[in-house]
Amino acid sequence: MAIRSRFDTHEVFNQSPPYENVDLFTSDLPLQDAIKANGAAQDVAALADFGRYWGTADMFALARSANENPPKLHTFDAQGFRRDTVEFHPAYHRFMSESVAAGLHASTWTNSGGRAAPPAEVARSARFYMAAQVETGHLCPITMTRAALAALTAEPPLAAKVVPKAVTRSYDAAFRPFWEKSGMTLGMGMTEKQGGTDVRANTSTATPADDAYSITGHKWFFSAPMSDAFLVLAQAPGGLTCFLMPRFRTDGSVNALRLQRLKDKLGNRSNASSEVEFTDAFAWRVGEEGGGLRTILQMVQLTRLDCAVASAGLMRMALVQAVHHCRHRSVFQKRLADQPMMRAVLADMALDTEAAMALVFRLSRALDRAADDPREAAYARLMTPAAKYWVCKLAPAFLFEAMECLGGNGYVEESILPRLYREAPVNAIWEGSGNVMCLDVLRALKREAEGALFAAVSREAGLEPEKFDAADEAAARPVVGRLALLASAAALKSSAPPAVTDAFVRTRLARQHSALYGAGDIDGATAELLLRRVLPEP
Repeated sequence: MAIRSRFDTHEVFNQSPPYENVDLFTSDLPLQDAIKANGAAQDVAALADFGRYWGTADMFALARSANENPPKLHTFDAQGFRRDTVEFHPAYHRFMSESVAAGLHASTWTNSGGRAAPPAEVARSARFYMAAQVETGHLCPITMTRAALAALTAEPPLAAKVVPKAVTRSYDAAFRPFWEKSGMTLGMGMTEKQGGTDVRANTSTATPADDAYSITGHKWFFSAPMSDAFLVLAQAPGGLTCFLMPRFRTDGSVNALRLQRLKDKLGNRSNASSEVEFTDAFAWRVGEEGGGLRTILQMVQLTRLDCAVASAGLMRMALVQAVHHCRHRSVFQKRLADQPMMRAVLADMALDTEAAMALVFRLSRALDRAADDPREAAYARLMTPAAKYWVCKLAPAFLFEAMECLGGNGYVEESILPRLYREAPVNAIWEGSGNVMCLDVLRALKREAEGALFAAVSREAGLEPEKFDAADEAAARPVVGRLALLASAAALKSSAPPAVTDAFVRTRLARQHSALYGAGDIDGATAELLLRRVLPEP
């Protein structure tokens, strides 16, 4: 129903009502289909509860508050003692509490640190996907906590201390040692000023001290600085090594993590990212000296998946906002949603959204089964960087197109679109830029199993096996983009109606797709199907 309000000079009408108090799960047919296709059908009722709760007006309002009130750094307390704490708005803490209670930080792990049985990854990804549609910033410490547990498996005695605190469903924001708390979160600091992604260039040094190490150096990006402990990389006598650095020393004193400033970021405003210096900071070794990269790679696969899942979630919310607006807005005596050109744009966007979502859930299924299925493990190795590359590259331009669908209303801060738009680029940058992802795919393609998998994905997409050159770095981006499209088509075949898959293959694989939405030449019946799947008509 149209919202009307009378001013002294005019009556307000022909405006779309707020998109709130919605069920993020049962209103999303592609998500429901993907959940069932990837083995998590038994979780549907719980996911619907999650979707209804996170789609309330209260949660959307909290998201606005969390981002309009960014965190503040307090380096000293009133007595002049160095504390290096970060103050967050209560709305941020509410999101952290809700996500931890739902297990987004640790539901894929058992209490002893083992991987939870399938479909733990698929079920968690569904919740992460819905949460990202509402508030993405707080998901940084959530995803790092979950991923850091993978790295800690390299040091079982240390994992035995940390895992029981990390897997609880209790969010404890108190600033005290993690062993005194009901639950904990984990952050990380890998990159330094001089090296960035090239962590072998790190200069921070770690000196053995009894059964631990003393670390001196810096991190240029130190994520979620109010976490209870951090995975960091430093140069030990045996080479680049991974360490766990707690906020407090074992005697209860504050550890020497000197937060220099909080990053003033384009987006991700509710979450804190910082610069830090370590002045003989206390830390425990994780894994062997010199094995830091090998240890860290245990977690990177999980954080990269979450980057892709979150980007797919941002795309979903942007598309829903656009479709919702166009169904309530009339132009030239016709609903925008019924105007042929706008309908073509929305249907073309819906095709990419559904493909991105299908791909990340197929990848989640592979991670669920990787431990017991070599082919699924090979799929996860190859497709994690490929999915992150394609989905995260796709999202920013997609968000802009959705914003344009709302016109001026989509460009102002009262709309959710500006926040989503600013949020989108970080997932393509964090955990490895596009070029880094492509290099990782090339390395995977050089392995025999993954080379065969490229051909298998082509066949699953209904196409002849394609050749590739894993040695040509200059041509890596087209190769990786093509691989992601093939894998998306194959994923759609298992979860979407044939007309959707056929439209994707015809417009994205059989020919070069235009960079401009609305040029996909999707037939009327398929367009109608796609838009019905986006959001049920009111």
